[in-house]
Amino acid sequence: MSRVVVLGSLNVDLVTSVQRHPQPGETVTGTGLARVAGGKGANQAVAAARWGSEVVMLGCLGDDSAGAAYRDRLAGLGIDVSGLVVAEGPSGHALIAVDEEGENSIVVIPGANAAAGLALPGLARLLPGDVLLLQLEVPVEVVSEAVRIARMADAMVILNVAPYAALPPDVLAEVDLVVANEHEAGLLAESGALPQSLLVTFGAHGASWDGMSVDAHPAVAVVDTTGAGDAFCGALAAALARGAAREDALQAALAAGADAVGYAGAQPDGAL
Repeated sequence: MSRVVVLGSLNVDLVTSVQRHPQPGETVTGTGLARVAGGKGANQAVAAARWGSEVVMLGCLGDDSAGAAYRDRLAGLGIDVSGLVVAEGPSGHALIAVDEEGENSIVVIPGANAAAGLALPGLARLLPGDVLLLQLEVPVEVVSEAVRIARMADAMVILNVAPYAALPPDVLAEVDLVVANEHEAGLLAESGALPQSLLVTFGAHGASWDGMSVDAHPAVAVVDTTGAGDAFCGALAAALARGAAREDALQAALAAGADAVGYAGAQPDGAL
């Protein structure tokens, strides 16, 4: 079975609950404050490991206690953290408010993630058939270089275009699979970009992969939507790394997304 290699962000999420999200200029009261593991890259790495893959995590943590705690957490989950680099300054953080319906609003503070290029040498370990999973919470130029390295290594490249940013057309053309939500897919279309393969997620309405539509798996109860898309991407990469057919991989990803909305935070038991 091939590995999933994730290059991406690691954030410490500071999460509070609100009755409803504030309007511009309005103040609302939050209930509780949890410090939990997050960041799209690490979220997807944890999901890939949880759904059965051997996972290598590449990225950048700060030289603070939060960074050390995060490395220990990932190692404890069986993820290879030897490619994590420590940069001077604070680790990345995110401020998250979750309303009574489980919907979230997020402000990301990149911190050490801005130096993610320091982790690129770790891609020298890519093997033919490995799956490289990327997102856009690290600089676009780092993602672009990672795609080029993966192509030379004959690895499969999956890019989750979240949060959306425009990539050079020649880089996007080298990506095997682009994963986007409905909003991101619209921005991608407006840019005129033509991915080799496009998988669009529609939340509770399922997903469509190059025209093949599959219904969402029912969620027992929506607790928190934070990280559901990341769980989807991680499980998808894990399934493809073990050689699953397209429809089977999509079913596994939808199951992971439905599971993820049933627990608080972007990762299960993610306290730091």
